[in-house]
Amino acid sequence: MEQEQVHHLCQAIEEMMGRQMQSPKDFEMLRDRIYNRLHELISTSTLKRVWGYISHQGELRTSTLDMLAYFLGYADYAAFCQSLTEDGGLPSNPIVSRHISVRDDLVENDQLTLFWQPGRVCRVRYLGNLQFQVLSSEKTRLREGDYFQCSLIVEGEPLYLTNLLQSGRLATNYVCGRRGGVRFER
Repeated sequence: MEQEQVHHLCQAIEEMMGRQMQSPKDFEMLRDRIYNRLHELISTSTLKRVWGYISHQGELRTSTLDMLAYFLGYADYAAFCQSLTEDGGLPSNPIVSRHISVRDDLVENDQLTLFWQPGRVCRVRYLGNLQFQVLSSEKTRLREGDYFQCSLIVEGEPLYLTNLLQSGRLATNYVCGRRGGVRFER
């Protein structure tokens, strides 16, 4: 049963991340997301062991499973497992109640308006392949004509933009809604 519960935990995290953990880069991104949300460090090797990407001897540490469950919005791993028995399978994720998995939920030329505090508004167009273009922006460092990549937008959580391209600058990363998260409208 423990292995099945860990499998459900991994599935829930993959759903939240909007991608399967299949490469070292995926695990690095997950490690960074966990650190950005919880301010807790977890090694990519540990994550790879949890997912079975690399083999391990013995039991997984409860503290590791607690951290992953907390990342999903549960009090701890026991609460996550309790939700499995109550729901009879994979629980609905308390954090990912309203979200956009870019690859699955958007098509080319879809437009979104993003909002975050204090009073920031940004309209973007989806170009495909996880790429967006900024159409307009108010009170943000993003400017019309900027490009960025993003794979998951979770309402109420910070939005992590990668490969932000701004005129005359090197590509960088950017966080929208560090305090309080973002809201979105289609």
